[in-house]
Amino acid sequence: MTEIEIGRGKRGRRAYSFDDIAVVPSRRTRDPEEVSISWQIDAYHFEIPVMAAPMDSVMSPTTAILLGKLGGLGVLNLEGLWTRYENPEPLLNEIAELPESEATSRMQQIYSAPIRPELITLRLQEIRAAGVTVAGALSPARTREFSQTVIDAGVDMFVIRGTTVSAEHVSSSLEPLNLKRFIYELDVPVVVGGAATYPAALHLMRTGAAGVLVGFGGGAAATTRRSLGIHAPMATAVSDVASARRDYMDESGGRYVHVIADGGLGRSGDIVKAIACGADAVMLGAALARASEAPGNEWHWGAEAHHGALPRGERVSVGTVGTMAEILYGPAHHADGRLNLMGALRRAMATTGYSDLKEFQRVEVVVSPYRESER
Repeated sequence: MTEIEIGRGKRGRRAYSFDDIAVVPSRRTRDPEEVSISWQIDAYHFEIPVMAAPMDSVMSPTTAILLGKLGGLGVLNLEGLWTRYENPEPLLNEIAELPESEATSRMQQIYSAPIRPELITLRLQEIRAAGVTVAGALSPARTREFSQTVIDAGVDMFVIRGTTVSAEHVSSSLEPLNLKRFIYELDVPVVVGGAATYPAALHLMRTGAAGVLVGFGGGAAATTRRSLGIHAPMATAVSDVASARRDYMDESGGRYVHVIADGGLGRSGDIVKAIACGADAVMLGAALARASEAPGNEWHWGAEAHHGALPRGERVSVGTVGTMAEILYGPAHHADGRLNLMGALRRAMATTGYSDLKEFQRVEVVVSPYRESER
């Protein structure tokens, strides 16, 4: 693999974002109505390859239920406001109205309230009662403390999500979470991440995870690159992790681990290119925060925005473009790729001649950096 000389003492590999690549049509086209975009992970089948990011600006119990009924999977943040306060809606409204100069410090205060196990149970049971697939997320730091509460509440899928999650965390002061033992002892499929490199993803796959989230600091509300100097361009990251999946299948005798792109997916074209690079599904944050039903009230933020010691994210204005149904299924009223995300995915697959998501992972891709003049 070609490396670029940064200086006499350092070389680096060229990595690509979704804006740097494009999908190429083939010799065959199809009817969009005959294209399948359904997705299955473990025993759970979904009409669309969409998981909602476990972020308070995106998912409440109500929107998790709504997304489930629309064919996707809502993942509730079990360390967010819904598990710290009985009625978080006044606080969500307050966060939306905060002046920029006060947003981070006030959010740190709001999120300093303790997580209440009884509220974890209550929120998950509310989703369960609606008859949709139940998924909740914890960070690696909180997984050991609250995982039994989550399992007892009856989740169908467990998500361990952090800025980065490794299978080999080293600490001299705290006993790290043993992912392999933890996942082995659970009776539900576990999705873990983020990971952004081949070796990190391969190690996570070896823990027994059903899926690996791909991404690091690439979301709309993240400032990880500016704060820590760390960033993983998503096209390269997804492709590298998909390569790890292929090699892990050979190593494990055929066990398939799902690759889920998480970050940098604000427009429909990004979703198309994520799957073209090898993703089985996508985790959407800002794209769904633009829904009129989203609890963020036109604002979007993640856990990094209110970290008590080193915030690595911001509260950003994303506006409202339509209902969640319109964002996923249309109709679109403008051509900027923010509405009818699944219709665009179908159209791209039909235009390039592929009938399902796994076939579409084989589509030809070229390096073609996006320029405003190409609009």
